[in-house]
Amino acid sequence: MLPTPYVRCDYDTVYEPSEDSFLLLDALEEERASLGATFQDKLSIVCELGPGSGIITTFMMQNGIPTKDKSIYLAADISPWALEATRDTAKHNSCNGTYLEPLQSDLASCLKGREVDLLVFNPPYVPAEHVPEAPRMGEDHRMWLDLALLGGEDGMAVTKRLLDQLDNILSKKGVAYILFCARNRPEEVAQRMRHNGKWKVDLIMHRKAGWEVLSVYRFCRDNAI
Repeated sequence: MLPTPYVRCDYDTVYEPSEDSFLLLDALEEERASLGATFQDKLSIVCELGPGSGIITTFMMQNGIPTKDKSIYLAADISPWALEATRDTAKHNSCNGTYLEPLQSDLASCLKGREVDLLVFNPPYVPAEHVPEAPRMGEDHRMWLDLALLGGEDGMAVTKRLLDQLDNILSKKGVAYILFCARNRPEEVAQRMRHNGKWKVDLIMHRKAGWEVLSVYRFCRDNAI
């Protein structure tokens, strides 16, 4: 089992690593060999959307996921606090020799013109009346935490936006790992993506976490893996 990165953040403004974070870490560890084989011959662009504390990006950097010394890492988050936390977590875990570019961005808007080989997303998946707006200057910094949690109708508003852009984001062999809770109806989402004839979608791992059931699905172009 690969070690979990050390994290020290202000959890009033940044999402604290929890069962969903650890499920993604376990899924990436399980997929590590397959990803390494897929991208062994190229420089890989890795992007985590919504890195929060930076634990997942740091884990990938520490363990050469998908390829050691041949991957560059992007961490895109609308929250400046999350970007600061991601930088600090990478630094505290001695990842200084690996290229990391934190980007302040509304979801994947920063990826225009870039083809991502490995995309990881732990979205705001808690159902809510609406997705909150980013706080304005001078407002309570703790409001940033709502952006990491509340996903609008069925908890899927933000994830749907990403799925609609996936074809323009992933490289030819690109792979996306996205986390869902049971209330997101993930298998229905997976079936819709499969039925458009372009995507292969697989359940990689699921786990009961308290009253919730969490799952990680892998999305890639049909026949890419």
